[in-house]
Amino acid sequence: MKRILRVITILLIIALITDGIAPAPYTAAEPPSQLQKPQADSRELQLQDMLVLQLLPYMDERLKTAYFSLLTTAPQLYPYLVQVEQVERLNGFRSFDFRITLRAYPTVGPHISVGEDLFTYRISSSQVELINYKHLKGPERHQFPPNYLDMLR
Repeated sequence: MKRILRVITILLIIALITDGIAPAPYTAAEPPSQLQKPQADSRELQLQDMLVLQLLPYMDERLKTAYFSLLTTAPQLYPYLVQVEQVERLNGFRSFDFRITLRAYPTVGPHISVGEDLFTYRISSSQVELINYKHLKGPERHQFPPNYLDMLR
């Protein structure tokens, strides 16, 4: 029941976003330490943030397995370190079948960046399905303070 409610919530948020999606408040090429905060809140940004909050549990689960061989602890993903790259309706106007791409910058410890990842989900009325995951980079040994090197495998 919780899963169905989560899917319905995600679909409603995406429907609201795609009816008037605004450009992302920052670009995908920027590293996580330089993500710019938007100057003002907007309805579109609020909806994107709600969507990210609903998808975080799915993203966290995938990151645990992806980083298992790289880190001794599971990375954490904060909503403000996730960017909505693209939202697409798959079956035309007012259909409820979406493909969404998100760029994420997971961290460990006191917000030490461990990489960059790209997620693509297909979201329909009955499910949230990860259709593509790509680990783009990280973790970088030189970004870790000496007292946190034990987190690297």
